[in-house]
Amino acid sequence: MAMGHPGWEWRTVLRHRAPLRWMHWINAVCLLALVGSGLQVLNAHPALYWGETSDFAHPVLAFRDGIPGWTTIPGYRSLALGRRWHFFFAWLWVINGACYLAWSLASRHLRDDLAPGRADWRGIGRSVLDHLRFRHPQGEAALRYNPLQKLAYLGVVFVLAPLAILTGLSMSPQLDTVLGGWLQLVGGRQSARTLHFGAMALFMLFFAVHLLMVVYAGPLNHVRAMLTGRLRVRWPRADADAGEGGDG
Repeated sequence: MAMGHPGWEWRTVLRHRAPLRWMHWINAVCLLALVGSGLQVLNAHPALYWGETSDFAHPVLAFRDGIPGWTTIPGYRSLALGRRWHFFFAWLWVINGACYLAWSLASRHLRDDLAPGRADWRGIGRSVLDHLRFRHPQGEAALRYNPLQKLAYLGVVFVLAPLAILTGLSMSPQLDTVLGGWLQLVGGRQSARTLHFGAMALFMLFFAVHLLMVVYAGPLNHVRAMLTGRLRVRWPRADADAGEGGDG
């Protein structure tokens, strides 16, 4: 069915494969649980410091009234239960991430869909302008990740996620013999704790921007695509292309 322009029609196409959809939703649940339970753990001492010999009287960041209960899981002050939630979903998140990497390599999703090519590097400026102007891609362009998406996803997978895992492990005294060099590099366990919080904040920023882009691009269409794999895309009409060629 044409939509507002005689040269376009709506088509339903396969956008997301089943393994990617399953891992996407597992990842979303894990991240929400990790953030909520992590804030619950932070609530036991709602302040962040830097350095091995931190001055606890002068934190880098402090929440004077604590973390609001509506942001924490399980929703009340329980350090033990918050830690249990955090550790459980952290391992589930890591396992899901390992499955994602294995699938991405085996299916060539990483190489074919996420690895930036020369055209992507040249098109970063245009992609920025398209986002600022709220221009939604049409046709085949809607089936590919744009340069900003590729860089964001690669940054999350290969920089932000490893940082969150490494700083999380660094807060365990049992791993001092393994991660001692890393702790010395960043300035101690309190610094690792602060970096862990920073990684969480960046994850939340990515999550917020991701939701904003979904709302801008059409929430019903894109949520349905992540559930069923099928996306409705405005596509150039074949008969319109033939007609334009004949006129030329």
